[in-house]
Amino acid sequence: MDQDSHCTAERELLEAVSRITTFSTTSPSDEEQNQPKAEVSCQVRKENPEKDDPQDSSASLSPNSSMTTKELQEYWRNEKRQCRQVKLLFEIPSTRIVEHHLSKYVMYKIIILQTGSFDSNKSVIERRYSDFEKLHRNLLEEFSEEMEDVTFPKKTLTGNFTEEIINERKLAFKDYLRLLYSMKYIRRSKKFIDFLTRPELQEAYGCLRGGQYTKALEILLEVIGLQERLTRGNLVSIVPTLCAIVVCHKDLENPASAFEYGEKALSRLHVHTSHRYYIPLLETMITLAYELGKDFLSLQEKLEEWKAKKDPIRVLTLKELAVREYVQ
Repeated sequence: MDQDSHCTAERELLEAVSRITTFSTTSPSDEEQNQPKAEVSCQVRKENPEKDDPQDSSASLSPNSSMTTKELQEYWRNEKRQCRQVKLLFEIPSTRIVEHHLSKYVMYKIIILQTGSFDSNKSVIERRYSDFEKLHRNLLEEFSEEMEDVTFPKKTLTGNFTEEIINERKLAFKDYLRLLYSMKYIRRSKKFIDFLTRPELQEAYGCLRGGQYTKALEILLEVIGLQERLTRGNLVSIVPTLCAIVVCHKDLENPASAFEYGEKALSRLHVHTSHRYYIPLLETMITLAYELGKDFLSLQEKLEEWKAKKDPIRVLTLKELAVREYVQ
């Protein structure tokens, strides 16, 4: 492609992105506002910014003239994905009773899937009564007004392990999760998202710190899909998980897979170059690109450009950053 054709292609992409961006910032219609259980993710800001998740303020990318054609294409794909209507369903099909030496409790199996199409990547997690109870307390502290009419299954003095009580709680917890998800401020809150993802992430990062990269990778690949569904309007929030996947693939000597997930993470940081993961990720991507025989010079130019603007400081490696996540 000659220079004029290349410039024309970039101009067309910029115009397409501009149209998507204009659509994504349009105020929701009355019909959309009356459907609290289905979120249109292209709403950039909430009606009440004071209750926004702090991460939301830096979540949105915006096109600029310094982007390459490939970066513009990735941006356009991300914008289009955000503008799709997203709704999750929660099912609790089964339970199991866990007995330890000094304790006994019920684990509830929760299946989370996306409606509107066949979801082959449904997420499966387990939580116990005390996990739900902790979530409820945390949400009451932050969202007392929204939680005013939300009922929570009470504890009973006896009979907690009878089939009747367990089945009642299965239905109650399913309705509880669906109700929480129907409220925009709550489903976007860190406390709600942590309830659904944090235990698995803690286990994965523990495996990573212990050198169990295969096990860590297995868990991270399971949880990343759920994180993407839950944080659809906040592209930056899943960068640490993507980078942990890069670290695992790299240490397992899968450079091609590491590079693939690194590109996904890097595409979310184009306008967030001050993010703590940006430089460690960029350095890792340069190494991987060189190893794979890919273009590493453009990545090297970005790194040099960043260094020219900043005072020399020691930057942690990507692995050093990753092992510091979710340290209890």
